[in-house]
Amino acid sequence: MPKDGFFFDAIVRNDPVDLESVTAEGNMEDFQPLTEAELDEIEADVRAANAAGDAVFASVTNTGLGDIALVPGIKMVSPRGVRGIADWYMLTAARPDVVHRIFEHVVEVGLEDFRRIHDRVGDMIDIMYICGTDFGTQSSSFCSVRTFDRLWKPCYARLCHWIHDNTGWKTFKHSCGSSERFHESRIDAGVDIVNPVQCSALGMGPRFLKDRYRGRLSFWGGGIDTQHVLPFGTPAEVREQVLERLEIFSDGGGYVFNAIHNVQALTPTRNIVAMIEAVHEFNGRR
Repeated sequence: MPKDGFFFDAIVRNDPVDLESVTAEGNMEDFQPLTEAELDEIEADVRAANAAGDAVFASVTNTGLGDIALVPGIKMVSPRGVRGIADWYMLTAARPDVVHRIFEHVVEVGLEDFRRIHDRVGDMIDIMYICGTDFGTQSSSFCSVRTFDRLWKPCYARLCHWIHDNTGWKTFKHSCGSSERFHESRIDAGVDIVNPVQCSALGMGPRFLKDRYRGRLSFWGGGIDTQHVLPFGTPAEVREQVLERLEIFSDGGGYVFNAIHNVQALTPTRNIVAMIEAVHEFNGRR
């Protein structure tokens, strides 16, 4: 990372690929079952949190179904397969058969990991992170609902339905951007919680989301705009937006406060303090 930088970028390190002849095997390497040592660590952490009386949010399995942050194979020394971001998106259109085979492998490994984790800790876990694949941009989406329903929805359904049939865990799906168009499909697939609720994107107004999905989806995020208000607004503007979002989203339950996304570098400390104080102020009214 440059001396004055704030972000790491994933670098594509493999040779160009021919999408017509590519196979799924190269993109399966980074989706392997948890080791016994990893399971031991997960069990120890979950039991410690449970003993402390904390709710347990678990992000412990690699079920990233096309998560573009993972596609380049950032943890691999010599990644094979389709690792370029543009190539990956072209693959979903040109070779859905290959994508389906990759996803099938990911789901099989994920389901076995869920089973092994549940054998260790049972229902000490409250929420299981399912996947971080983003589907929304600022004003549109990376694919159609039809494509989502064909490639992704069956995978999410298998993961979520196993969890609901065999555990007491809730299921958590991350997707940035304008992604409301996929919510009905996510509900059908068994997703309980969506994040980060990017209210600054098209079609993601807080009141609209709450009214349409009340009682059917829980929202985790959306509490403060991290693109505009939190980094560039005044403390008074931060307080006003946090209180407004809490009033809307918490109505009737089904809400966990969080900023829309990661708090960015150079965000004024006073604004972060104003955000936290506004949450305490709202809770103090109830």
